[in-house]
Amino acid sequence: MSGSGKRKRDDGEEAEMEAIVWQTPANPPEPRDYIFRNGRRYVRPYYFEFISHAKKRWAGKTIVDLFAEEFKGRSYDYYVSAVKCGRIRVDDKMVHTSYVVQSSQKISHFLHRHEPPVLAGDVLVLQNEADILTVYKPASVPVHPCGQYRKNTVVGILQAEHGLAPLYPVHRLDRLVSGLLIFAKSADKADFLRQQVEARLLQKEYIAKVIGVFPEKEVVIDANICYNAREGRSFVEINGSCIDKAFKGKTACTKFTRINTNGKYSLVSCKLVTGRTHQIRVHLQCAGHPIANDMLYLSEDVPSRSANGVGADRAASGTCKPPMSNSHKDDSFAEDSASEEFSIDPMCTNCPNLPPKGYDEDEEGIWLHCVRYSGPGWCYECPFPDWAHLC
Repeated sequence: MSGSGKRKRDDGEEAEMEAIVWQTPANPPEPRDYIFRNGRRYVRPYYFEFISHAKKRWAGKTIVDLFAEEFKGRSYDYYVSAVKCGRIRVDDKMVHTSYVVQSSQKISHFLHRHEPPVLAGDVLVLQNEADILTVYKPASVPVHPCGQYRKNTVVGILQAEHGLAPLYPVHRLDRLVSGLLIFAKSADKADFLRQQVEARLLQKEYIAKVIGVFPEKEVVIDANICYNAREGRSFVEINGSCIDKAFKGKTACTKFTRINTNGKYSLVSCKLVTGRTHQIRVHLQCAGHPIANDMLYLSEDVPSRSANGVGADRAASGTCKPPMSNSHKDDSFAEDSASEEFSIDPMCTNCPNLPPKGYDEDEEGIWLHCVRYSGPGWCYECPFPDWAHLC
């Protein structure tokens, strides 16, 4: 099955759209899709069509205002041009820039897609069994397609470089977290393992490098967590309520044990009793020992990601710097060299650069690593990362 095609146009739409070939989810990632530079893995830009259905809060807005308010990564003028030339459509039809969107309408956005870069570390296959795949996930790589990431994901890389598909994640790791990741090779096996997760028969253990001298005795943080999906950040419930009254906390419990300390940092074992978004990260912050390079939780005061149109971790990186970094800025992907490796789109707001705007600076992972995952009669382990030996 071919996942590419030629974009049809209505009368009056710019002729250049006729010859553009785009990709759909049916196009599997391939090794040639990736470009490696300066310790980063980039994705060669490609045409893609995002499809959504209008949410209730979108109803009553003009098509241009909707995009400008909800998707801040591009300018208002870009969205005006995209509507006029048919790259943004409603119910598969071209509309005027003043068109008012109604709830549940199909909205599509055809664009030249630039994915953010990730660290160039390999996704290592640790064990490949009949119904289970165990891999090492490098920090900064999302597990599966989400947001701006599609090919630069663990699922995409495994398909491109190892021909492994389909895969069903049994558990997930935050994008900036490294370590052990388990996939089922069938939907039935995935459902079976997820039932074990819900029954709390499976256990995950992480290690984290935190600021300060962590207490020698076991510390148990039993504090409800509120997650604000719009801002991409979790909060601990205080006195029975969250900072934002609109959110209700969910029960969360984590057990921490100090492994060692050098007086400045401590290496801590983290065992989840429950599994909430950013649970270890926010519970360590609550304990007064945040992960030493976790910019999102090193400070209580971080910029709004919805206001800046970027991810939560990236929004935080602008105001809160980690105590130490091994990053080295290298501007060798200049505009002239980047443009030689992929086609330039005249309407694209990211061309001729390879990464999307705001994603060309160095980004490392946080010092949190999944080392062990076990269940009834089985246990998988992952080697410690280099930073674990700095204490």
